[in-house]
Amino acid sequence: MQVPLSDVQVLHDPADAETIVGNAGGDQEETFAHMKEWKRQYMRGISHTPSQAGVYYEALKGSSHSLAKGSRNFRPGSMRRVRRRAVFKNGDCNVVQKHLQRRRVRFLQDMYTTMVDWQWRWTLLAFALSFILSWLFFALIWWLIIYTHGDLEELHMPDNQEESGWAPCVSAIDGFTSCFLFSIETQHTIGYGVRTTSPECPEAIFMMCFQSIYGVMSSAFMAGIVFAKMTRAKQRAQTLLFSKQAVICQRDGCLSLMFRVGDMRKSHIIGAGVRAQLIRTKSTKEGEVMTQYFTELEIGSDDSGSDLFFIWPMIIEHKIDENSPLYNLNATDMLQDRFEIVVILEGTVESTGQSTQARSSYINTEILWGHRFDPVVLYNKDLQAYEIDYGRFNETTQVDTPLCSARELNEIYKIQEGFRTPASRTIRSRPSSSSSGYQSPQDRRLRWQLSVPL
Repeated sequence: MQVPLSDVQVLHDPADAETIVGNAGGDQEETFAHMKEWKRQYMRGISHTPSQAGVYYEALKGSSHSLAKGSRNFRPGSMRRVRRRAVFKNGDCNVVQKHLQRRRVRFLQDMYTTMVDWQWRWTLLAFALSFILSWLFFALIWWLIIYTHGDLEELHMPDNQEESGWAPCVSAIDGFTSCFLFSIETQHTIGYGVRTTSPECPEAIFMMCFQSIYGVMSSAFMAGIVFAKMTRAKQRAQTLLFSKQAVICQRDGCLSLMFRVGDMRKSHIIGAGVRAQLIRTKSTKEGEVMTQYFTELEIGSDDSGSDLFFIWPMIIEHKIDENSPLYNLNATDMLQDRFEIVVILEGTVESTGQSTQARSSYINTEILWGHRFDPVVLYNKDLQAYEIDYGRFNETTQVDTPLCSARELNEIYKIQEGFRTPASRTIRSRPSSSSSGYQSPQDRRLRWQLSVPL
């Protein structure tokens, strides 16, 4: 296992940058000026505790000159830098569609999904209108049937039907209002027992059967839409948490990109899996520029890979090695380069059995270089259970981290290994401690092991 090297320059204080650049000569004056600029804009400062030395950067937040504040606090005349991102922090995709052919027709063909995707106010409005309009429509049909049969004439009114001996299509109907009430009773099978259909009119019998069938179907359809909106995966994703920032620090001597995920509910996510994709610009050999090029990042938690036993918050790690697209980026390049890391957490909800997906993303200014996450899971002896402190979910600690890229760090490791090799050769050239020329098999085996470079 490799450990951080003592000969790797780690920046403990902003003044150290001047010393480093001054020793390098005048060729790095531009680099020094650039480092001062990005530190002035994006660095909060250095920890006041000597054991938490380190360097990081992020977008200014909470100040009057914040670039991350909303439009309400935006002052006229001040500069505002817009950050491109495909996925917002809450998981919504920053995508707007235009020039869609036959958009309304295609959406109406999939009416169920369209209504599920509606906002709640439009869904509830459609829910209410579907019943009110159907009541009015069937009330008009009932009124036409009764009017054509002659039940609305003066001698055929309910008060005069016993004297005239008239048999109406529907009893106790004297106008459109009573037809509307009968429509509601028929569609929802209320049956107060006052208004009833007689065998006098076959069309009334048919209409009563048709409206009863329609009422059952419409109620089931609208209830299914409301149930689907309440149980869709997006609602469960509101209780799945992602850390506000990602961090980069050393683990086992290698630079690693890390972020934390958590679940607020006691009902766990079954078969939880996490993925991460890098979105950045790429130029092909033919000169084609792909502005949104996706690259899958190899991530995992501890030694369990991307499949999680998700019972408490876990730190997801991406090791920056030769196969990583971040292999050549150092601390300064991380700030200058424009990219976005989209993270996706998928699984099955234990209580409902439905699949769910939660999303978030990290842009370059949301990655803290030289930080690691604080532990949030501790064992409580009084409760005899593991206790999760979500108040420290986003808390990080500054640690000593080289500012160079992972590739440069590996080259330094190789140089250090080269300095260690002559020492092993010196040990191998030492004479045997045995007083005689005879060497036992144990001595020969020991000498052979020492001859192997460390």
